[in-house]
Amino acid sequence: MPHVVTLGTAGGPRWWDRPDANGRSGISTAVVVGDAVYLVDCGYGAGRQLARAGLPLDRLRAVFLTHLHSDHVVDLPSLLLFGLFERGDRAAAPVTVHGPGPRGALPPLSEHARTIPQPVAPQDPTPGTVDLVRHLCAAYATDINDRLFDSLVRSPAEQFAVHDIAVPDGTGFDPDGDVAPPMEPFVVHRDEHVEVTATLVAHPPTAPAFAFRFDTASGSVTISGDTAPCDNVVRLAAGTDLLLHEAIDLDLLSARYPAGERREAIMAHHRRAHTTPHQAGVIAERAGARALALHHLVPPHAPPSSWLAAGEAFGGALHVPDDLAVLELSSTPVEVQP
Repeated sequence: MPHVVTLGTAGGPRWWDRPDANGRSGISTAVVVGDAVYLVDCGYGAGRQLARAGLPLDRLRAVFLTHLHSDHVVDLPSLLLFGLFERGDRAAAPVTVHGPGPRGALPPLSEHARTIPQPVAPQDPTPGTVDLVRHLCAAYATDINDRLFDSLVRSPAEQFAVHDIAVPDGTGFDPDGDVAPPMEPFVVHRDEHVEVTATLVAHPPTAPAFAFRFDTASGSVTISGDTAPCDNVVRLAAGTDLLLHEAIDLDLLSARYPAGERREAIMAHHRRAHTTPHQAGVIAERAGARALALHHLVPPHAPPSSWLAAGEAFGGALHVPDDLAVLELSSTPVEVQP
């Protein structure tokens, strides 16, 4: 049966595997259909977790990036570089990588700012997925060229086919205004195992940001990405067997930061760009999902009680899986033994 492996369930740009992280790695999810593996996001430890789950890169068909925040893409370089050696079949088709295109402009400055920061890479301050990979390969050119000329490996360009997801015309998408206008889901990938559809979600100032749905012959799974409560997610997840949705404990997270403008800015972002457990339950109930699993847990050290409010609004099966849990579309999660 098709199933999901929760490779990493922690959200946020932090070093995980810390004592206060409940053993959670950075956000990454594998969708497994037959012998094919599809990876959604590449958070901290994604490559290691794939290996621990027994999912070799030779089985990887495609990678889907919900958005380009560091906690979702920080392990993408390891796939590009170590994949040169892990994918042994020189005749294998390239892994397709689907992710957001460029934002097009710097995000608006926080109302809590007292000074104007200098942007990084002002000549290209908001690259999309294609340019992200191009810049990564250029930064690692010494390593890659050593491998190409000395070890005769295939280049990342031969092993990975990278695509910016085009937002359909006529949606009204505006990175500084309406980042998730009402829209119908659209197909971004199709092969003999899955059809993958996407929709825009509300994770300002990051834009575009996407949720993905995987439909197989034996069921479906929808992955929200990072988002505030969003009607587009409800539409995408309608009738899904499993909805994986992000969740945040705002009170517990706020207590981690000292008072001041930085906390005010960070918490303002979290309140407008993320979803509480109760809100995630409402979304799952509205979508008619059969089961709800909370992941991208922020903060990851939160006690189990932080997440139970989702069950107050959702009448289906509720899971708060650990890393390396297997969620089959017709059963409860079980642990993968490393």
